[in-house]
Order: sequence, then C-alpha cells, then structure tokens
Amino acid sequence: MALIDLANPTRFLAFTDRVLPWLAGATVILMAIGLQQAWTAPDDYQQGATVKIMFVHVPNAWLAMFVWIVMSLSALGTLVWRHPLADVSAKAAAPLGAAFTFVALVTGSLWGRPTWGTYWEWDARLTSVLILFLMYLGLIALWRAIEDPSRAARAAAILTLVGAINIPIIKFSVEWWNTLHQPASLIRSGGTSIHPTILIPLLIMAVAFSLLFLTLHLAAMRNEILRRRVRTLQMIQAQA
Repeated sequence: MALIDLANPTRFLAFTDRVLPWLAGATVILMAIGLQQAWTAPDDYQQGATVKIMFVHVPNAWLAMFVWIVMSLSALGTLVWRHPLADVSAKAAAPLGAAFTFVALVTGSLWGRPTWGTYWEWDARLTSVLILFLMYLGLIALWRAIEDPSRAARAAAILTLVGAINIPIIKFSVEWWNTLHQPASLIRSGGTSIHPTILIPLLIMAVAFSLLFLTLHLAAMRNEILRRRVRTLQMIQAQA
C-alpha cells in the first residue's frame, strides 16, 4: 500500500486495524523494558534517586513539543494541501499533546523541589511550557466550540501555526535567558554529557513513549473518522 493511499479514510481504517495491535504490543514491551532499566539505573551522585524522574519527565517534555510540530504539519495539510485526514490528525493529537505537557509540568515540579528547592519558578523554560499547555487546552476548546468540522479545522489550523512560534522559544530558552533549568545534555556540540547507564534507559523510555503517542494517535484518528461518519448518517436521516 502506497502512503498516498492512506489519504482515503476507508483504507486508513483498514490500515489501523492491522497496525494497532502490533504497535500496542511493541509499546507495552518497550515500556516494560524501559521501566526495568530505569529502576536498576544508578542514583546520581548529587541528586540521588530523584534523578530517575528524568525517565518520565524528559520523554514527555520532548513529546509535548513534538506533538505540536505534528499538529503544525497537519495544519499545513489542512490549509495548503487540503488533505482529507489532516484536520483529523490535528484534532486527535491535541488531547495527547496536552496530556504529555501536563505530565512534563508535574514531573518537572516534583524533580525541581529537591533539586532547586521549589516546585515552580517563573523562568523562561517553565513559563513557555505552561503557555504550551494552555494553548493545547485552547485548541481543544476551539474544536468543541465550532460545530462544523471544516470551519473548526481552518480556525484550529491558523491558531496552531501561530502557536508554533512557542516551540523554538521553549527549545532555546535556556540559552537565550538565565534560567534554573539545565541546558541540553543529550544533543549538544560537545557530545552528550549523560553517562551510558542513564542514557540507555532514557532513550528506551523515549522510544516507548513515542510508540505510545503513535498508538494512541492512530486510535484517536480512527475514532474521529468513525464519529464523523456517524454524524453524517444522522444528518442524512434527519433530512430524510
């Protein structure tokens, strides 16, 4: 099956029926391996066992930004290429992005208390991530406020593209401003500063959470397509 064939909702549904069980299984296996590796990882010499919050916090923080990028590409698909599933993808991704951002904020606060001595500080990184969470909630509210799917899709696409400016702000905030948050440790010019005993479990958990997003995203898109079909049938019956 060519990738362009998935633009057809019927073929997309058939594709998800085949792929979702395998994705769900791979997610469970990788998540179990990642949690086991995280549990047996050594404590940090400064932060002790609290450093293990990293294995949940960092993947969720990455996904919080990545999901918005996915939604921005979907917004371009809606406004520019008129892809029939672009708005379905964006609408399905928004609650997932909000959930990942919320988990990143909560785990970051729990990690910050023993590390910084406070649960919250209004610095650039924390504030910009909080703004991202509020933007996710705003998009979800916008989708629900407009009953017509096509009008809601266009409005949400414009808001998504405008909000995309916050992603580089989050990414480079620790370099542009003086913040409590530590700078990048994995991808940097001098190479990673994370020891392999921490790095390997972190990467496994990142892949596991990414598979979790992919699984839930495809399932949510499938449900949205079916919901729209039911809505169409109800409107046809009402007109008849």
